[in-house]
Amino acid sequence: MCKKLLLVFFITVIGGIVLCAGVTAAVDPFFVFHAPLSRFPYEIDNQLTQNPGMARHFSYDSAIIGSSMTFNFDTRDFEERMGLHTIKLSYSGAYTRDDAIILEQIFTREGIKEIFIPIDIVSFGAEPEETKFPVPYSYYDRNPFNDIPYLLNKDVLLQYIIKPLMQPEPTPLHAVYAETWRQEEEYDAVRVLSQFTPSPVRKEETARESLNAQAKVNLDANLIPFIEAHPETTFTFFFPPYSILFWYDLAREKRLDATLDACVYVAGELLRYDNVRVFYFQDMEEYITDLDNYADYSHYHPDMNRYMTACFADGIREIKSAEELRERTGHLALVTERFNYEALMEMSERQ
Repeated sequence: MCKKLLLVFFITVIGGIVLCAGVTAAVDPFFVFHAPLSRFPYEIDNQLTQNPGMARHFSYDSAIIGSSMTFNFDTRDFEERMGLHTIKLSYSGAYTRDDAIILEQIFTREGIKEIFIPIDIVSFGAEPEETKFPVPYSYYDRNPFNDIPYLLNKDVLLQYIIKPLMQPEPTPLHAVYAETWRQEEEYDAVRVLSQFTPSPVRKEETARESLNAQAKVNLDANLIPFIEAHPETTFTFFFPPYSILFWYDLAREKRLDATLDACVYVAGELLRYDNVRVFYFQDMEEYITDLDNYADYSHYHPDMNRYMTACFADGIREIKSAEELRERTGHLALVTERFNYEALMEMSERQ
């Protein structure tokens, strides 16, 4: 009798394990094995584990990668304005190594027309192998044994299969990551100022060209190899329009000139290649000085993402040379220098 009970117990346990693994493999909420099922309400909210499968198995001919500066892009705008079937594969705070890791997944397939990448110049100071967050490489490699923890993960089963079935509101692919990002009411000057604490003022100025060497290391390790290996693909880089408070902080830290010089250097290196385009949005004075356009000191309203998409389509604000960008960064430095921060802070204190 005991032996029969023990046998039933083991069969039940094994059956449960097989069932769990089978359901996870069939639905595949992290897209490790196949493209999404047409009628399942997938929830897409985990960049680190879902992006690689999306890169390998979704249908697209162009991709948006990079930091949260890309979260508010709507891929329908790229279809409408540029005729591109685009996927968004962003990572919060992405370093250039994060870009390289997802590019490796993207270029497992052919026919990639265009890649859109923000240049967050501060991230070019990281070590070339450094990622913003630890990368779960089991979702990026092709080792089937590494998939076992995924297939038997109860959190995957509960949170990404059973929960979506109970609340069938799939993440819209055109706005992936934007849906859980910022609400409309969060774009507000008072809110931005309430969250902002200026950096301490440093006395010693950072040498103008001191950031360029590390920027070159990151370019050579993580971006240039893909540009050179895929001349058939256009790599569209853009400098995101952080608010004036971002540049104010750099000025207080005595890193403004060095940072702007690094922008010019990086753009110059990228523009050596015929399949590279560069766009510059950081010196849009009326926009960056109006904090109602922002949710914090760097993240801008989706209207700006729509405008940038239109610029990519029409060539507006495109930079053709490092010399041209040096003029534009000079304008930004002037805007930063003459802006009335005291009035802004007084406004904040009156609220």
